[in-house]
Amino acid sequence: MEKVDAKDFLGKKVVVKIDRQLGSKHPKYGFVYMLNYGFIPNTVSGDGEELDAYVLGEFAPVKNFKGHVIAIIHRTNDDDDKLVVAKEGVDYSNDAIRALTEFQERFFESIIIR
Repeated sequence: MEKVDAKDFLGKKVVVKIDRQLGSKHPKYGFVYMLNYGFIPNTVSGDGEELDAYVLGEFAPVKNFKGHVIAIIHRTNDDDDKLVVAKEGVDYSNDAIRALTEFQERFFESIIIR
């Protein structure tokens, strides 16, 4: 399967398959997911895995989430962009995105693309 460009998803509707539910622990590093986190099925990102996505504004663990891509966290020291997905009509500031994803993104350098 061909690699996708995360920027092509900006502003688009997506369905995120959640494989790390809100409150779950990372199996290798042990940190707790402070939000639902998953991937876009049938995609391949820069790291060779599915394109990952943070889900903002869903405050209960879910298995799937349908929403809009409001931003991309582009890691400058890692080849693994992350989509930022929220409910339709909901937006978050760059500062809010940084605060909500800090539990994992603090280990990387990144810029937010709109």
